[in-house]
Amino acid sequence: MADLLSKERIVAKPGFNRWLIVPAALGIHLSIGSVYAWSLFNPALVKRIGVVTSAADDWSLKSVVWIFTVAIVFLGLSAAIAGKWLEKVGPRKVGTVAAFCWGGGFIIGGIGIVTGNLWLLYFGYGMLGGCGLGLGYVSPVSTLIRWFPDRRGMATGLAIMGFGGGAMLAKFLIIPIMKFFYRAPEYLGSIDTVNLVTQAGRRMVEIGGKLQEVVIVGPNDVPKMLVPGPEGVYLAGTGTVGVAETFFTLGVVYFIVMLIAAFSYRVPAEGWKPEGWEPPKETESHGMITQHHVHIDEALKTPQFYQLWLMLCLNVTAGIGVISVAKTMVTEIFGTTLPNIVDLEFAATYVLMLSFFNMVGRFFWASISDYIGRKMTYFIFFGLGIVLYSSIPYIAQQVSVSPAVMWLVLFYGVTMIIFTMYGGGFATIPAYLADIFGTKYVGGIHGRLLTAWSTAGVLGPLAITSLRESSVNRAIQNLMEKIDPPVFEKTFGAGVEQLDKLVEAKTVTISKLLEIAPPGTVDPTPSLYNQTMYLMAGLLFIALITNALMRPVHPKHHMSEEELKKPNH
Repeated sequence: MADLLSKERIVAKPGFNRWLIVPAALGIHLSIGSVYAWSLFNPALVKRIGVVTSAADDWSLKSVVWIFTVAIVFLGLSAAIAGKWLEKVGPRKVGTVAAFCWGGGFIIGGIGIVTGNLWLLYFGYGMLGGCGLGLGYVSPVSTLIRWFPDRRGMATGLAIMGFGGGAMLAKFLIIPIMKFFYRAPEYLGSIDTVNLVTQAGRRMVEIGGKLQEVVIVGPNDVPKMLVPGPEGVYLAGTGTVGVAETFFTLGVVYFIVMLIAAFSYRVPAEGWKPEGWEPPKETESHGMITQHHVHIDEALKTPQFYQLWLMLCLNVTAGIGVISVAKTMVTEIFGTTLPNIVDLEFAATYVLMLSFFNMVGRFFWASISDYIGRKMTYFIFFGLGIVLYSSIPYIAQQVSVSPAVMWLVLFYGVTMIIFTMYGGGFATIPAYLADIFGTKYVGGIHGRLLTAWSTAGVLGPLAITSLRESSVNRAIQNLMEKIDPPVFEKTFGAGVEQLDKLVEAKTVTISKLLEIAPPGTVDPTPSLYNQTMYLMAGLLFIALITNALMRPVHPKHHMSEEELKKPNH
């Protein structure tokens, strides 16, 4: 087995068609790219017990979003370690280990969902699966750059395009599988026919002499149901949302696809180059495309590495927080103002389209960068991104005051352009690294640079969930000022002095308060993400300045001819 996975075993024979590597790279990246569809799991994971809506003991949105964060953290950490290992053992062995980690992560995560152990979901999908992400991510990139030295941007765009498209493919798997296994909880009747009791903030019903927890579906909750059902009272813990079964199914599918892809890898023989191609002279690119090589360890001593690290980190932070809650975000901004259009199916399609534009942007921008240069490409990412992120709060404000499809269309267009550039940043960075540091150790350097992704994987979701949580609390307090206390007590079975407990038990939400608010009360939900968007625009401004200061690596960091000939190099 060790020989079967060795680097020497996969050196391509003369005449090998380099385009055969592309399907293998896409196979791995389409599989691990499903991590971008994580927000499709969020609505189900926060209703694991309640099924039709969240029960008191259901996991919070913040706690499940952090699973995505952990996965991205371990992606970066494992890529940083695996980058150097990849140069030694080759992409087949790395890809095989990735298949076991990513597929196994889903299986362990599914067990955590069934047993109610959130830590198993963190360990399985987050930690083990995250290692599979990092190993799978770096394995095709350096391979394709070596096969396509004449089209570095296009090559990395092809590989990383699959990662962006993984969520698009996953949408066609996740939602149908969850619906297949879905079973609604026991329906007890409409709210006016059931004798409800409030205890410690929870809604309860006496059944067989025992108080049992129930969840209540109001008119604002129906559009958020995975499978639409009647308004009323449901017995908590009696159905299944189907998310655990979905994890088990996907784990098996992804493992098989990634294993086949890993065994399809080949690497070019030493000194190979495309027929008739000669490397461009450095004078033709103003020194921004070097013909020299910088050792993987020496690269960390250059300011260029940290400039690129910061640029990637800030660009990813701006986008990854939105990705982690994309389905929830579009539902909250437009679900109450345009409920006939923006339901869960629309939100799932929105995630699909984000994935599509993310994928297209990776190939489009990476290919364009071959012509206009990597530095100019990043100027476009950051400059245009600042304008687009800053426009989202304005759109949210307008849709609150005057609900119209026009604002939804504008929001759709703005976010789709943002995500072409988000994906383009990922796809272009390996080519930027090859331009600056040479191609010999680009895989290892790229792996270490991906720690920026790990950092952004923490900062982005942390920013968006924390700012959203503070906005929710502020919105609830503002609504309470307009609601008559007797009406509140009649609706929730408890006085306003128990508000904190009612909110903690998910009995009181913005949508439920709006049902008893005076006519004409403006829904604050669309503005929950305004602070986040302004923060993201500020981060992109810092990235813009960092890119403007990029210069070629000083010659003292270049490897000499003697160093290049040494076996350990």
